[in-house]
Amino acid sequence: MDVVELKSWVIRTLNISSALFIIVVGSLTLAIIVMYVVDRTQKEHTIRRNYPVIGRFRYFFEHLGEFFRQYFFAMDREELPFNRAQRSWAYRAAKNVDNTQAFGSTRDLRPEGTVLFANCPFPTLDEDAVDPHPVTVGPGCRKPYTTASLFNISAMSYGALSTPAVRALSHGAAHAGIWLNTGEGGLSPYHLEGGCDVVFQIGTAKYGVRDEEGHLSDEKLKAVAAHEQVRMFELKLSQGAKPGKGGILPGGKVTPTIAQIRGIPVGQDSISPNRHPDINSVGDLLDMINRIRDVTGKPTGFKAVLGAYGWVEELCKEIQKRGLDSAPDFITVDSADGGTGAAPQPLMDDMGLPLRESLPMVIDILTKYGVRDRIRVICSGKRVTPTEVAWALCVGADFVVSARGFMFALGCIQALQCNKNTCPTGITTHDKELQRGLVPEDKAKRVAHYAKNMHKAVGVIAHSCGVVEPRLLRRFHARVVAQNGISIPLNELHPDQVPLSEFSNSG
Repeated sequence: MDVVELKSWVIRTLNISSALFIIVVGSLTLAIIVMYVVDRTQKEHTIRRNYPVIGRFRYFFEHLGEFFRQYFFAMDREELPFNRAQRSWAYRAAKNVDNTQAFGSTRDLRPEGTVLFANCPFPTLDEDAVDPHPVTVGPGCRKPYTTASLFNISAMSYGALSTPAVRALSHGAAHAGIWLNTGEGGLSPYHLEGGCDVVFQIGTAKYGVRDEEGHLSDEKLKAVAAHEQVRMFELKLSQGAKPGKGGILPGGKVTPTIAQIRGIPVGQDSISPNRHPDINSVGDLLDMINRIRDVTGKPTGFKAVLGAYGWVEELCKEIQKRGLDSAPDFITVDSADGGTGAAPQPLMDDMGLPLRESLPMVIDILTKYGVRDRIRVICSGKRVTPTEVAWALCVGADFVVSARGFMFALGCIQALQCNKNTCPTGITTHDKELQRGLVPEDKAKRVAHYAKNMHKAVGVIAHSCGVVEPRLLRRFHARVVAQNGISIPLNELHPDQVPLSEFSNSG
């Protein structure tokens, strides 16, 4: 290329660049003018009407705040629903990396309600520590369930969760020796794939065990119970984040596979009734539990959020009247601060009792009426760290289950996108591109690590309190900060039902 040609090429290039620049600037100017006119004349948004174009940035920054707040602005222990300290413990436990800290705790021990554990002067030696003892659920059933696991995977439906997420949970649960609750969305092949123990949940819509009219089907119950891995059946009355409201699965998540498993139309919103239409009293509840147990031969209980509690006493009286064999094999006590994929904010924020009130109340009522030894108690709702799990065991729970804790183990970043099919970690979306980031083989290991490290850490708390295994923790092993800033023993706040003489090394 000679000098003349080079000069000509440069001029053409500059002319094209100038033309493109003019087009871009012109387009931007036109767009700004259009937005200005639209904003100035519209009547819906005050800020945009008074501050055309610039006012739009308010919504943009507000949206960005959801993602950047947890990284740049929130302190380690102030964010909700889970703060950075809680999430970090779960992440490290799932990755099986060092979970120790240096210098001192960042936890403020002064607020009312803070839980503290009472270490004893002569803690349990490592060589004296033992594994949690096995617990049998439904000893009178044809097929009772015995497990030593303390910490298990709470109800999360296939549909609310993606295929790779359920697969990872199934394999991880099997490796850790814990159970996986199906949630109300029915039993999928992915729940069974890993070979773990499964708890089948029956929601108000009877997904997976319903006939064409939506009623409970004995034949389908038998089909589910035929799977050896399905060890228990849980009848869901209500759920923590939405007591009094049925499950909600947006139509965009109702794929052909999910529709087939649930027995519902493809692509339509899947909304469960707000309660079981066929259960109108504690008598009906016991009838339903006994029907499921008789058909399946397996332990059957129910899950509920406590608000009004007089009905629990009525339930116990009805059990006394009918006999202990009529009692549910377990009760899962869910919390008002439990989680969900989608719920109305008034229910999520303001309905039901938190576990600190409801769990001791249920256990004390069962003890009062002499049915506690017959009915196992499972604690559910915002239990993601050892402190919360150990507290539940101190109060008297037999088992603890967690949903969001295991979501953190899968890689959840608390993006709050569960209801939009846009979960960036692939956990609660059916978008194949987003699911690609969740590799079940890798996440299954993290699920198992999280469960095992939880058991280990709760054991450390138990040994510091002077007992050889976590299920021997009792209320006097914990203290709660009162209104005056001074802690009181948990068994003074909620009198313990177990004699102190049963424990030789209580401190």
